[in-house]
Amino acid sequence: MERPVPPADLLELTELSVLCTRLQPAPEIGEWVQAAILSEGGDLHNPDHAHLIDAPLRFLWASACFEKQGRTVVGQAEAVMFRAGGWQKARQEQQMIDWFGEVPSFVITLAADYCSQCSDAEFCALIEHELYHIAQKLDQYGAPKFTQDGLPKLYLRGHDVSEFVAIVQRYGVGHPEGDLARMVEAAKSPPSVSRASIANACGTCLLRSA
Repeated sequence: MERPVPPADLLELTELSVLCTRLQPAPEIGEWVQAAILSEGGDLHNPDHAHLIDAPLRFLWASACFEKQGRTVVGQAEAVMFRAGGWQKARQEQQMIDWFGEVPSFVITLAADYCSQCSDAEFCALIEHELYHIAQKLDQYGAPKFTQDGLPKLYLRGHDVSEFVAIVQRYGVGHPEGDLARMVEAAKSPPSVSRASIANACGTCLLRSA
């Protein structure tokens, strides 16, 4: 199954994204994720994402990436939350309904300009990276939590070491100057600071040795 590609008319707006970034619903991404990654018979099936099979998750294309804290953002997962009331909330809800026919719990947005030229492996790694951000809640004993309807209780989590390991195993380290490649190289190298030096610089370790 071929991967989704950004619509040509949206890519034409990439150069105008300095003035205004355009967003467009991408149901084809959701269909591809279900068929290729979430389904047991999918070519890229990953059981780590089993909790997302019936998740209220939708996808968007953005006409271009954006800069944040000196980095280029090409994908983003977010929990849909309205921090406003009155007409502001109504406007935000209406936008979601116009896009998706409902208000989803989570949205993943991908940069069309990046996805139009990246490799298949880079695209798949990006998709799975964002999927890993949507995790199932656990109870105090480490068992998965479910809603009253029997669906997984989901939440948005930060980066996790197991996520990086899984992506490297499936798609490699990606760009040689990227974060994953640097992490792998760092793991291969001997530590530049000894454990004794770390202990001497850590307030908790100093308290325990007193």
